[in-house]
Amino acid sequence: MKIGVLALQGDVREHRAALSECGASPIEVRTTQDLSGLDALVLPGGESTTLSLLLGSSGLWDAIQERLRDGMPAFGTCAGMILLAKEISDGRADQQPFAAIDIGVRRNGYGRQLDSFETDLAVEGLDAPMHAVFIRAPVVERTGDGVEVLATQSGDPVVCRQGAVLVSSFHPELSGDGRLHNLFIQGV
Repeated sequence: MKIGVLALQGDVREHRAALSECGASPIEVRTTQDLSGLDALVLPGGESTTLSLLLGSSGLWDAIQERLRDGMPAFGTCAGMILLAKEISDGRADQQPFAAIDIGVRRNGYGRQLDSFETDLAVEGLDAPMHAVFIRAPVVERTGDGVEVLATQSGDPVVCRQGAVLVSSFHPELSGDGRLHNLFIQGV
């Protein structure tokens, strides 16, 4: 299975390692040609406004939007969740999300860098709690019909799925636990 990892910024190496451990063949995506033949795409954490600017300047925005509309599975973590959401609060005025999952998110909803934290979460579909690393993480403020909430933190959804799209507020690639990546791959 060939899974692309958007390689413009963020935790690219860590996602590649997690996907490889799950038996997938990760491909770094930097150009529209890199999307060819992919079974799915991971949008990593990083800085969502920077990522959206780089997506526009690289020409990848339209190509990814088209593939998502055609049903390509996607997994977004932290900034990737923001990019895949339908609505973004506290983003740049011109920042447009892919609207691949019917959620509304607020950037840096858990606070600034100093407010970053780690915790263990029960995630539906996993056999034991998962260690979660929250770094300037988004908060899901709204979920639409058809969105499954697979995990919460203090009552807020932090892992959501709708169809072939999975998102998490935190960075599963930093925990050394590939079970969320494996859950995504099982749905591809």
